[in-house]
Amino acid sequence: MGRLLKSHGKLLCIFCALVALAQEPIRVQVNDVIVPVTVTNEKGAFVSDLTKEDFRVFDQGKEQTIEYFTRERNQPVVVGFLMDLSNASKIQWKNYQDAATDLVLTLLPGDKKYSGYLIGYGTEAEVMVNTTSDPEKIVEKLKKIKPGGGSALYDAIYQACTNRKLVQGEPVEPRRVVIIIGDGHDNASKQTLDEVLELAQRNQVTIFGVSTTAFGGTSEGDPNLVRLAAETGGTVEYPLQHVYKDVSGYLQVPRDAGNYVYDVGTGGYASAISSSIFTAISHIAGEITTQYILRYRPDIPPGSTRQFRELKVTVNLPNVIVRARNGYYPFSP
Repeated sequence: MGRLLKSHGKLLCIFCALVALAQEPIRVQVNDVIVPVTVTNEKGAFVSDLTKEDFRVFDQGKEQTIEYFTRERNQPVVVGFLMDLSNASKIQWKNYQDAATDLVLTLLPGDKKYSGYLIGYGTEAEVMVNTTSDPEKIVEKLKKIKPGGGSALYDAIYQACTNRKLVQGEPVEPRRVVIIIGDGHDNASKQTLDEVLELAQRNQVTIFGVSTTAFGGTSEGDPNLVRLAAETGGTVEYPLQHVYKDVSGYLQVPRDAGNYVYDVGTGGYASAISSSIFTAISHIAGEITTQYILRYRPDIPPGSTRQFRELKVTVNLPNVIVRARNGYYPFSP
């Protein structure tokens, strides 16, 4: 009897240990450096037929050995959709609501290897739909939200890096991508631009932007949006920035505040808007799904440094543009 009780006790301890392990949050230890790379020609078309031998990677100026290379389409990704809900989004809200919906349906086709989540940011940032492979959950939420308030963009990026359900295998497979649908302005965050940029780099997040600045206007937040994208290897699209140039029926009229704003008159406005947004979405979705993925293991003893390390990728071809993140932090926070 005593032996049975003792055996039963051991089994119970093992079971409890397994339960405890199952409840532990997912922790991915990243020893390799993963570098998504986009290569385009001078006209912006993707160069998609390169091989491993065409690339060179430099870490702190020292060339590295590329241990893994792929150019396969439709690689697994987890995408954060960060939606600007500030007052500045009200004028073109319907257009960007539709754009966000199209992005979700394009990047989350219902396959479990593609996941996404939705964060809305007004005066505060909130995870509105946690990580899921079901695009309809995000689409339904997008239909219900309304803009209004300030803009806590940096807090939204912080939430994307710290406060949502992880997918097994991040950030290696799937890779981490964030798409900001907004103008880059921030007037309500507790976090700073430098803080969240470092956090994104530490978490190997690539940031893309769909700017909501429209009709030749400007946004003081645009340099921030560009910096977030450029330093993490992404890019920014401006679907409504210069649409009016080729569309008849725009009038520039004064407002109470004294500013001149372009109003829509007659002409091919709706068609031009749809075409421009479709093109912007195609560019971003195309880039995310056609990036080259390089991986190497730097010669850095664990714990020896936590300083930012400069990264440079070159391609053995003339007249091409290479886009990759400009550096990384060798160890997770």
